[in-house]
Amino acid sequence: MNSKVRLAAIGAWLLVAVYYFYQYALRSAPSVMMPQLTKAFGVNALGVSAIVGMFYYGYSPFSLVAGATLDRFGAKRMVPIGAALVGLGALMFSISNVNLANIGRFLQGAGGAFALIGAAYLITKNFPASVAASLIGATQMFGMAGGSAGQFLVGPMIKGGISWDRFWIYAGILGLIISAALLVLLPKENPKTATASGGFGPLFRSLGKVFRNPQSILCGFISGLLFIPTTILGMTWGVRFLQEARGREYDAAVILAATIPLGWMIGCPLLGFISDRLGRRKPVILGGTIMLLAMVTWVLFGNPEIFRGHAVGILMGIASGAAMIPYTVIKEANPPELGGSATGVVNFLNFTLSALLGPVFGARLLEVPGEDPALALAHYQAGFQPLLYGIVLALALTFFLKETGAATKKT
Repeated sequence: MNSKVRLAAIGAWLLVAVYYFYQYALRSAPSVMMPQLTKAFGVNALGVSAIVGMFYYGYSPFSLVAGATLDRFGAKRMVPIGAALVGLGALMFSISNVNLANIGRFLQGAGGAFALIGAAYLITKNFPASVAASLIGATQMFGMAGGSAGQFLVGPMIKGGISWDRFWIYAGILGLIISAALLVLLPKENPKTATASGGFGPLFRSLGKVFRNPQSILCGFISGLLFIPTTILGMTWGVRFLQEARGREYDAAVILAATIPLGWMIGCPLLGFISDRLGRRKPVILGGTIMLLAMVTWVLFGNPEIFRGHAVGILMGIASGAAMIPYTVIKEANPPELGGSATGVVNFLNFTLSALLGPVFGARLLEVPGEDPALALAHYQAGFQPLLYGIVLALALTFFLKETGAATKKT
């Protein structure tokens, strides 16, 4: 790869990574405008949560669609469509109508699925396998930065006087601009890899090949089991846990919970880089899993007088970054021409697992017994304990994973 082609490939990947940042910011932005949305849509907090949650009903199944269509039609054709869907969905969400808001959030999720999978597709097509894990980890860093921006930047904007609907109009226009930029700037692909013929049959056959590979299923479950502790314990219930079970004030609890995605921003590219340098995937997954098990156990049962604060959340996020390594493994365990489908499958399995288990933990944790911190701590410890079993299961499943790193090809 000459320097000009290399720069074009890096530019294409960065552009899609920015799109991933954008869609992740919109994914988390409603959390800082819940009172405004409740009033605008004329529903209670549960109703707003249901509308906002439509994002995930689009994101999960369209992970499969995105992967298969990218393999069939190429990034230049499909990724701009995804960004346009996100922009259109944001514009629909800005209208004070429940039905349009539901459709808008669904479109945001459906279009958003093309971001991470599009970036992984470009990495597979344009970069050597020796840097794949590093670049996929860096892509996830963009996503987590977007998730943080959706809270820490959008929140002050709303407090500063920008109305909630005006924000979504601006966001929608930005999405359409990103779509146009992707359409113009993404490089053309080899006709052999981007030819669209034969209807939908080849798409289903591509997904079928990936799903029939047991290594693909292992990658999806390992990734999901390592991702769930940060989403459920850290990002969803972390603030309440710290307030009710550890006696932290709200502002301090918010800052502490925010250290987990910060750890992800560090851990995803770092662990990917270590994996590429070693030329092996399994040792990094095992190391991250063991570290995550230790940190979650400490968060639940450790003595906070000995080790507490920001370092705990950051280390937990760094360790959970190992959840992105299976995104590289699944591509290496399947034929190269199915790289998009493989990423779609692992994303689908990962996210579906999180989506299914989220309400289960919600039901377990919703009713805190009284205001006694000791009782609350015991309640949360019992509620979160299955997370530890899941991490142990991920550890066990990793031993059945075949090593796909570059070092194995040299022996």
